[in-house]
Amino acid sequence: MSPTAANAEGQRRAERLGVSAGTQVQSLNEDDDIAQDLLDAITSASGTELVPEDSDDVVDVVLLWWREDDGDLANALIDARRQLSDDGVIWLLTPKAGRDGHVAPSDVLDAVPTAGLVQTSTLSVAQEWSGQRLAAPKSQRARHR
Repeated sequence: MSPTAANAEGQRRAERLGVSAGTQVQSLNEDDDIAQDLLDAITSASGTELVPEDSDDVVDVVLLWWREDDGDLANALIDARRQLSDDGVIWLLTPKAGRDGHVAPSDVLDAVPTAGLVQTSTLSVAQEWSGQRLAAPKSQRARHR
């Protein structure tokens, strides 16, 4: 893929994830080469700088890369939610069905309400990864802080 085409694809992915210039983004648990490449494409195309994982800064978008053997998903979502602005979202990024590390939909359905979140949409992020957009219900946002 040419640099121009790669940048255009990165821009499309960034827009689909709600990442644009000025958006505070944090990426958690990105220990995969594909995840890192996708993250680099998104951030370079949108001109967004990442907030370090160990920062206490409040962010607009958390990208949580998760595989089935990464541990307790509900606790990871709770930790990610603590970093969110009032209108922020978490993109739970998991390998697609049939890929190594795929997370069972039932595990996600169990973890999301435990973290006080709801799934608002899904999308195909890359050939290997899918994303689920999670946000706090409007009625719970005031209680979050």
